[in-house]
Amino acid sequence: MKITDLIISPASFGSKFWLVDVMEVHEYRDNKRTDNVTGFKYTVALPERGLEKIAVKIDGRQLLDKPDSGGYLEVTFEHLEPYIYWLNSQPQVGARASSVALVNRKT
Repeated sequence: MKITDLIISPASFGSKFWLVDVMEVHEYRDNKRTDNVTGFKYTVALPERGLEKIAVKIDGRQLLDKPDSGGYLEVTFEHLEPYIYWLNSQPQVGARASSVALVNRKT
């Protein structure tokens, strides 16, 4: 069995996601970045995991703006799917989702 065949549960991240950054995802052709934006990465801090960060890729248009400097927004993801990929011969954890939304807070 290959490590990429393992199914990782989104519950491994905890139940809270704090959005701290939003970045464009560009298409690559022949190992070169193009100007074509294919989606966005939403970087979230995981408060139940010592504020470790993970970037969640969502294809398509930008759904949320980056929080003000130094701040965060609590968000939730739809169809969150963690996966493993390699960078510099080391396994890394990434994630993709179909949507992101602000968590509604009652006042």
